[in-house]
Amino acid sequence: MTVTQSAVDAIEERPARHGLARYAAAKAGGALLSIAMVIVATFFAFRLLPGDPVRALAQGRNMTPEQLDLERARLGLDKSLPEQFVHFVGQTLRFDLGVSYEYKRPVLDLIGERIGSTLLLTGTALVMAVSLGVWQGARAGWKPGSRFDRFSTAISLVLWSVPTFWLGLLLLMVFAAGVGPIPGIFPTRGIESVDAPDGFGYVLDVAKHMVLPCLTMVAVVYAQYLLVMRSSVLDEVGQDYVTTARAKGLRDDEVRRKHAVPNALLPTVTLVFMRIGFVVGGAVTVEAIFSWPGLGQLFYEAIRVPDFTLMQGTFLLITVSVILMNTLADVVYHVLDPRVRSA
Repeated sequence: MTVTQSAVDAIEERPARHGLARYAAAKAGGALLSIAMVIVATFFAFRLLPGDPVRALAQGRNMTPEQLDLERARLGLDKSLPEQFVHFVGQTLRFDLGVSYEYKRPVLDLIGERIGSTLLLTGTALVMAVSLGVWQGARAGWKPGSRFDRFSTAISLVLWSVPTFWLGLLLLMVFAAGVGPIPGIFPTRGIESVDAPDGFGYVLDVAKHMVLPCLTMVAVVYAQYLLVMRSSVLDEVGQDYVTTARAKGLRDDEVRRKHAVPNALLPTVTLVFMRIGFVVGGAVTVEAIFSWPGLGQLFYEAIRVPDFTLMQGTFLLITVSVILMNTLADVVYHVLDPRVRSA
């Protein structure tokens, strides 16, 4: 009986597919458990914040104690904590995040209005940070100890250690408000000007508003990609295939771009997948400093009240996105790296 090569390949691939399915199922189970723990923690953690939402919403209004009690009952805050928790879990399982205390609108509608601005800002910053970090990390790791390696690594570590709010305020003060001979050339807040033109002019106006918040986010995170890429390239430099490529007479730059860098990208790809989860959540600090109308700003506004339903909804969206992206990163790493599959 003759067995074709395709049949042999199919037999060999079947255990690998089953192993991947089991691994993905295990990771999915862990993700569901994490999401369940986040749901519980989200409810009780925000109840520990100081302040009374009803009294905060009643500021500037002459409301009697009876009216305050009616408002508290309307918001469901007159119920016991266990009853509120059961109601919150039931709503969450139905994908209903409730109604905002302050805006008196469904939380999902508010998130839908803000998420586009957040994705625009954080997505752009992520692409720029990855591009800059991978390029500098590859060059620095290829020639460790060089002037470029020392300079780029030092600058990235300094920026990584700088608090985000401090860097944002510094850029805002220097390049938006203007200091001494330096004029303010960028907007101080928002995503668009009041008199923004239509068409391509509007695109340029939004891009101008994005410069400072995007620069702030890139400066404080690109070091992660630089250091991971640098370490990966350092591991590849001494490999036999690199020595062989050089022995064949290939130019040093060609060996780096076509051989070393593609093999060193795996840890960076995994890190990118993990960071995609934070793209949805944005950067609360950056959006608050620059009054960027995204989810981070929405979350900041909810904390000030405090608006429990709005805080819970935005926080859940952010954390669930991070958990799902981390799970996807683990699965992608398992698929791409044969050493993990064989372990």
